Amino acid sequence: MTDQTNDTDTPAAVTPSPTDPLWVERTGTRTYRGHTARGASVEIGPADQGAVFTPGELLKIALAACAGMASDTKFSRVLGDDYRVTVRVEDPKDMADDRYPVLTEKFEIDLSSLDDKTREKTLLLAQRSIDRACTVGRTLKAGAEVPPAQFSPHADS
Repeated sequence: MTDQTNDTDTPAAVTPSPTDPLWVERTGTRTYRGHTARGASVEIGPADQGAVFTPGELLKIALAACAGMASDTKFSRVLGDDYRVTVRVEDPKDMADDRYPVLTEKFEIDLSSLDDKTREKTLLLAQRSIDRACTVGRTLKAGAEVPPAQFSPHADS
């Protein structure tokens, strides 16, 4: 455990987001590969296609990862850099409306080494950091506008 006296009430800083292009390319019937200009890729498709992420799963993973990243400094400050955490977002899909009405971030983290006061302060600061610096959560809570898709000829045409 690290020194708990260096705690501050300052939430995590908002970090700039890369402006590198993101895109998906069709790889088969209802399957795609998502890309970043930095070289990362992810397989996307319906659950029956096996080792792929569905778009809804990517949304949930993005939210979980964002919350974890936003709270990381607060937890590592009191638990040490080697602390373990799993963040889950497991809420069910509303099949009739084809959407996720609730997305709950559930942290599995051992805080038993902390006294009650330190635990409460750490959780408060972690939540403040998530509320301030988790772009995915903030975007969802704000009800991001999704304009109609734009269609143009393929660049290779």
